[in-house]
Amino acid sequence: MECVFGMVGNGFALVVADSSAVHSILVHKSNEDKIMILDSHKLMGASGEAGDRAQFTEYVQKNVALYQFRNGIPLTTSATANFTRGELATALRKNPYMVNIILAGYDKETGPSLYYIDYIATLHKVDKAAFGYGSYFSLAMMDRHYRKDMTVEEAIDLADKCIMEIRSRLVVAPPNFVIKIVDKDGAREYAWRESVKDTPVSNS
Repeated sequence: MECVFGMVGNGFALVVADSSAVHSILVHKSNEDKIMILDSHKLMGASGEAGDRAQFTEYVQKNVALYQFRNGIPLTTSATANFTRGELATALRKNPYMVNIILAGYDKETGPSLYYIDYIATLHKVDKAAFGYGSYFSLAMMDRHYRKDMTVEEAIDLADKCIMEIRSRLVVAPPNFVIKIVDKDGAREYAWRESVKDTPVSNS
């Protein structure tokens, strides 16, 4: 019952993801961070098979770093999206990655942007996007309340509305979510929305 969604506002992009690590009927943990910080100004929110998600997002992160190391300049958000899409398309003919991605970034020339990339290598530049069962509710809320000129506070309020709708409507709703933002000051974690905390296991 995964959910990842994002939106672009006035000078920033925001990505929200649930933090549940689930297999079959078991919840393994409730603090899994599914939003990878690729570099100083890029975020990658991913949903899908846990192994594919972790392996592929790290693969993209290291290749983005390698490009900057070799060339002395970072990839733009658009270039990163196209690289990611190309790798998914290549893998599709061999050993597909079951991973869906929302890529957010900020470039000095073009400002904030958001890209929708699914497991069959579909790529679209969008203002708002969502994956997973929670997308039915988060997309509906964003269709109703989203504006392109939203401030950070308004976007966070909308994200909270989406989270509340998912928690109240989805039959097996993830309890915890992480919110990350990218703007001219860089990519960073903004907040967690937690209704369940993982209990530490004692060594005794």
